[in-house]
Amino acid sequence: MSVYDKTGLIPFVKRLVAVGCEIISSGGTAATLEEAGVEVTRVSEVTGAPEILGGRVKTLHPSIHGGILARGKVDDDELSTIGIERFDLVVSNLYPFREAVADSDTSVLDIIEKIDIGGPAMVRAAAKNHRHVGVVVSPDQYDEVAGAIESGGLSFEQRKALAAEAFFHTASYDAAVVGWMGDDRVIPLRKVSALRYGENPHQTGLLYRVDGAEPWWHRAVLHQGRVMSFNNYIDAEAAWRLATDLGPGAVVVVKHTNACGAARGGHVVSTFKSAWDGDPLAAFGGVIGINGALDVSTAKAIGEHFVEVIVARSVEPEALDVLSAKRNLRVLSAPEPALTGDDYGRVDGGWLVQSRDSFEDETWVTVSERRPSDDEFRALEFAWVVAAHAKSNAVVLAVGETTVGVGAGDQSRVGAAERAVAKAGGRARGAVAASDAFFPFRDGLDTLAAAGVTAVVEPGGSRNDQELIDAATEHGIALVFTGRRHFRH
Repeated sequence: MSVYDKTGLIPFVKRLVAVGCEIISSGGTAATLEEAGVEVTRVSEVTGAPEILGGRVKTLHPSIHGGILARGKVDDDELSTIGIERFDLVVSNLYPFREAVADSDTSVLDIIEKIDIGGPAMVRAAAKNHRHVGVVVSPDQYDEVAGAIESGGLSFEQRKALAAEAFFHTASYDAAVVGWMGDDRVIPLRKVSALRYGENPHQTGLLYRVDGAEPWWHRAVLHQGRVMSFNNYIDAEAAWRLATDLGPGAVVVVKHTNACGAARGGHVVSTFKSAWDGDPLAAFGGVIGINGALDVSTAKAIGEHFVEVIVARSVEPEALDVLSAKRNLRVLSAPEPALTGDDYGRVDGGWLVQSRDSFEDETWVTVSERRPSDDEFRALEFAWVVAAHAKSNAVVLAVGETTVGVGAGDQSRVGAAERAVAKAGGRARGAVAASDAFFPFRDGLDTLAAAGVTAVVEPGGSRNDQELIDAATEHGIALVFTGRRHFRH
């Protein structure tokens, strides 16, 4: 027994002692057990050697590892000759390395001391020898293990499963150390569930969670509907991130990770209707993100349409009553997604890694003769966030805090502008526009101006910026540069 996390330890050990187990322990674990009245044999009594180097060396000894790695009766004669007894069970969880790194008050030297050596060595030894030894690395396993021992012992299948978890435990621990020590990455992925299929029915699909992470979808509550599919997770991630980036009161409708419509402000039901009306044809079968409460009136409005998933900050019970007839509709309440960390993109045989996109430290500068009005500026800020969440090339048109046209995933920027204008129709007149990257030529701006757009925000940085500024002046458009683009591939 050598555990840092002592949750549930005493009841577990007392169950083992009650069926005749002898407990070997050291350090703080031994002290905790002794205080609880459990008879403990100290590791130093087994090894004949004291703890040294301030506790850095306790269990690294042949009397411990020989007893853990012994292959049953095969090694009994050798062990008896040198006076080593076999172990049947190793219980060990490791120093809280991730927590130490996350705590800004922890010094580098203290973090180094949280790099466990003896614990992983014992855990790996026991896991390797799982044909003969059980290994426990989490308090969550205590009840099952104690029950099995009380019933006569761990089966081979149980020991093998415990060993697999033990190797994952040490691998995940080492991954955290690797990430802290340098630029290399080892990503421990814990299987959450199998999915019905992947993006298409002929593809297999699995859901994994990075060990130690608590993503929003893992903490979300599925109130009703089928289990989430591969595509549901992808679209729900896009919808929920956009809804939370837009702020409280935002409602978005997403299809294939792009916003069909988005709105913010007012009562949730009216905001939903505005978002849906952004592109009702494309919204069919979409995913809805509500940065607020899903209430009865909004549920009734949503119930008039076919949607796959609703993710909301909270869900009122009466709203579930309204939606209960739609048995396949997935309704989730979810916490806010993480705003920091790395983004990963897959390439053959490798990964691309980048920091998350953000809107921090942007400097908006009006470069046209006419400045945006307060209403235009508010609409530009709204459209800018939506554009940053759309697949590039992206141009978004908005009236107030409601999108009226989204052109996303186009191969040319003028094409994105044309698509956004086509989606908006007559609503483009008096709208503002946001482009996730600069217009390389004035044709995109000309397209927006011809449709009646009055203000545009884009990063700037093109060799033809002056041509764009001149075009804005010519059309009487307010043009704002942000100095930062928001590509999304």
